[in-house]
Amino acid sequence: MDLLMPAPNPKIAVVIPAYRVARQIGDVLRRVPSCVGSVYVVDDASPDDVAGAVAAVADPRVTLLRHDVNQGVGGAMVTGFQAALADGAEILVKCDGDGQMDPQDIPALIAPLREGRAEYAKGCRFQHLRDLSVMPRVRLFGNVGLTFLTKLASGYWHVLDPQNGFLAVRADTLGRIRYERLSKRFFFENDMLIRLNTIEARVADVPFPSRYADEPSSLRPGRILFSFPPRLLLGFLRRILWRYVFFDVSPVAIFLFSGLLLFSWGFGFGLTEWIVNGRRGVLTTAGTVMLAAVPLILGFELILQAIVLDVQNSPRPAPAPARQLEPGEGG
Repeated sequence: MDLLMPAPNPKIAVVIPAYRVARQIGDVLRRVPSCVGSVYVVDDASPDDVAGAVAAVADPRVTLLRHDVNQGVGGAMVTGFQAALADGAEILVKCDGDGQMDPQDIPALIAPLREGRAEYAKGCRFQHLRDLSVMPRVRLFGNVGLTFLTKLASGYWHVLDPQNGFLAVRADTLGRIRYERLSKRFFFENDMLIRLNTIEARVADVPFPSRYADEPSSLRPGRILFSFPPRLLLGFLRRILWRYVFFDVSPVAIFLFSGLLLFSWGFGFGLTEWIVNGRRGVLTTAGTVMLAAVPLILGFELILQAIVLDVQNSPRPAPAPARQLEPGEGG
């Protein structure tokens, strides 16, 4: 795949957050294609010898940055982004140091950005169904549920694998979302998508197979279960307010907030009447039931309509250019 790209380009930079990956990062660095002009490895206060493993590669493109205190993957990426932008990078790629992502796939990942079809690209594991069998079951089931919640929060309904950490972004797009405020921990990728939607950046899915070996994972299902949903809810509300109220008043916000108000009132009123009448031992009148059911149903329909409009407004990448047929092909 290295042959698909031109010679070394100093405007393409790779940022690698490194924590407990001393055993794998050497092979990752050796597989970085020649189209990449600079690589920034961020040693996030790793307890193993990441620095020694990086030095052993002896690649002049590699710069090692160090944190004295662990800041998480998001904090490491912000540090790497700052260094890459200061050196004039135009396209920035995130590639993990544990070997789950093959750096040789970088040319394909950044192709939508170089062609002007998108401002952001993410790797996608879910288009290779046969390869999903190698994904640990806990990760697979967790990804399915979290994917739906992230689609709802971010508004990128067409993105199949929003949890994928193999990503590329244009430098000018990164500057528009105030990247220094991105979540410092594992919510980094989700937060990035939510912020990108507020500026209507186009996001492209680029399919790659899943790669899982015996690498350790710092991500805990319990942590995700309790910490991600509240953050996704806050991100969803922030996105709606910025994109559909502040930047441009849209029916999405009108339908959503009206629907939530009606649904909440109908549900609250109906529940209260059911409890009160149950304690009194009396039947709830038909009029009372209708007074709760009508706003409940109408509110639910308005919420669904808001979601439908949000799906239609999802910023999508431009189609890939048609491949020109070689002489003798097609006939």
